Amino acid sequence: VTKLMPKLSVIIIAKNESENIAECIKSASFANEVIVLDSGSSDNTVPLAKKLGAKVFNRPWKGYGQHKNMAIQLAKHEWIFSLDADERISPALKQEILKVINRPDFNVYDVPRRSLFVSRFIKHSGWQPDRTKRLFKKGSAKFSEHHVHEHLESKYEIGHLLQPLIHYSYRDFETVLKKINVYSSLGARDLKRKGKKGSLKKAILHALWAFIRTYIVRFGFLDGREGLMLAISVAEGTYYRYIKLIYLK
Repeated sequence: VTKLMPKLSVIIIAKNESENIAECIKSASFANEVIVLDSGSSDNTVPLAKKLGAKVFNRPWKGYGQHKNMAIQLAKHEWIFSLDADERISPALKQEILKVINRPDFNVYDVPRRSLFVSRFIKHSGWQPDRTKRLFKKGSAKFSEHHVHEHLESKYEIGHLLQPLIHYSYRDFETVLKKINVYSSLGARDLKRKGKKGSLKKAILHALWAFIRTYIVRFGFLDGREGLMLAISVAEGTYYRYIKLIYLK
């Protein structure tokens, strides 16, 4: 009896990602289905995704974790890979994914991620090794419901893929500033949910420590000019998170 090849769904959540979505979907086109769960894009995200053969759904935004869990529910197949719009599955990672789902040793796998900061792929600064759980059998994992920095949770032992996921996280300084603003707001809400209080002193001390940790403890200085820029932006995001927490009603 010939064994049927296991099937793979790639899930992508998106809003106003017309700069990214086409390359993202193309990198996942080897999957049996690509699902794009949109949350009200006003640009070309939806037509571009449909043109490339993705199955497009629309749901009102409920936060990163909840949205990714909705995408999991929409997936038809036994294996799921969760991909962000600013990420690409490298050809080597594609081969590795197909190999492990055919002969799996685990129900959940993490993958190393190489991330771009403006003009350099960062090798230190706490960005490497950046292992993130992405490939899993349906029913064996779900996303945490944090407002930001959601992650896959599973009771199963985690397998490790070796080939990298390519992450175009910060293509330019516009993106850096936009993400500092968005993530610090979401991070403030997560802190509030944990019962934390904000103060100017906390904002300054946490920001200072964030800079030292990124630039010195995690060897960010080895990432050259971009390492310094990254450490400053991490400190800024931390500072604004605690400042915004003061004013959250």
